[in-house]
Amino acid sequence: MKRLTGSVNEIAQQLRNEQQWRSEQATGVEEQVQAIIKTVRQQGDAAVIAYTKEFDGVTVENLAVSQETIEEAFERIDPDVLAALEAAKKNILSYHRHQVEDGFADFPSEGVIRGQCVLPLERVAIYVPGGTAAYPSSVLMNALPAKLAGVREVIMLTPPPKEGVFNAAILVAAKLAGVDRVYQVGGAQSIAAAAYGTESIPRVDKIVGPGNQYVATAKKQVFGQVGIDMIAGPSEVGVIADESADPVFVAADLLSQAEHDRQARAILVTTSAQLAAEVELEIERQLAELPREDIARASIEVNGRIILAASFDEMFDLMNEVAPEHLEVDVEDAINYLGKIKHAGSVFLGRYTSEPIGDYFAGTNHVLPTSGTARFSSPLGVYDFVKRMQYISYNQAATLAAAPHIKALAYKESLHGHAKAIEKREEAYENSKD
Repeated sequence: MKRLTGSVNEIAQQLRNEQQWRSEQATGVEEQVQAIIKTVRQQGDAAVIAYTKEFDGVTVENLAVSQETIEEAFERIDPDVLAALEAAKKNILSYHRHQVEDGFADFPSEGVIRGQCVLPLERVAIYVPGGTAAYPSSVLMNALPAKLAGVREVIMLTPPPKEGVFNAAILVAAKLAGVDRVYQVGGAQSIAAAAYGTESIPRVDKIVGPGNQYVATAKKQVFGQVGIDMIAGPSEVGVIADESADPVFVAADLLSQAEHDRQARAILVTTSAQLAAEVELEIERQLAELPREDIARASIEVNGRIILAASFDEMFDLMNEVAPEHLEVDVEDAINYLGKIKHAGSVFLGRYTSEPIGDYFAGTNHVLPTSGTARFSSPLGVYDFVKRMQYISYNQAATLAAAPHIKALAYKESLHGHAKAIEKREEAYENSKD
């Protein structure tokens, strides 16, 4: 892991520069994705099937996955995995129920009603990656909040299996989460199909879920035609640790994110030079234990960072500048420092609160803002699957009372038609008195 030195501002700027460079490496896919979206809009299913053969190496005749295939997955799934999914579902529901939002109505004055309706989206698509790993946990994290929000139809997009047999846990998770339809299509072509609709795949109102740079770029390009959750970058973890931290735990948690992707980023900020040295040694030892060693090693060597801070406050100041997707606080009485954290996607407090607890079991969502966007973004939640519609009702007396103020502003903005709309009602009132 590379060591960074300097002031908080200098180190933060170095990390931002590195992030910018990483983002720029992905710009070459923009034109390719644009062409894919255009072709899918024009040719529908035919284009989706052709791109699936080209990019995934799989020929599919029916984009929809049959209910029989989904039911058969329950016969193949490891019972321990099924039990884990059911337990995780329970926790996800119990946590996300607190996010369910009610509308309101108020009556500020005689003849005036104001309010807001909270309405679920009609149809959403969740994207579930394939590729180097399959993530049944992502199915639960994306679909369950949508169902709690009251979304009428949830469809799932996932790449077709190269060997012809789906990962059983992916399909089982979809069934457990209440997904209505599953389509075996991935990549930019799946995002285009969901955004515009094809003969087989219905047009949706919003697309959520993580994916590779082609999926992320496609989501960015169709935004405005449909809603999206976020444009997610590679996974990242920041660890704040003092001299009391266990280097074995810290190294393991850094590697838990590094194994995601060669572009993943793991950052340790510590006040202890001894801990920093021990973590480096422990990372090298633990790398040899990982089946995904090549991926994790590339991530650690290229993107891993160790920063020695001068004080507790400096550790938190620096991580607030980074705004990491996952932030672990591995210090004594960690929960007492929660108030120091201003920018992070999800926070893990205490040496036993390892990041995978949030990924799989605690119930908090693991679809999180990356690349510093936690400065202004939030984890995926029930609120991502609703829209808010406001309403007002003014009776005649209330409108006449407000008329002078409305006309003053309308004329100030040179919007005479706005003023006239009110004046017509004033005139009608005056005429009614004759």
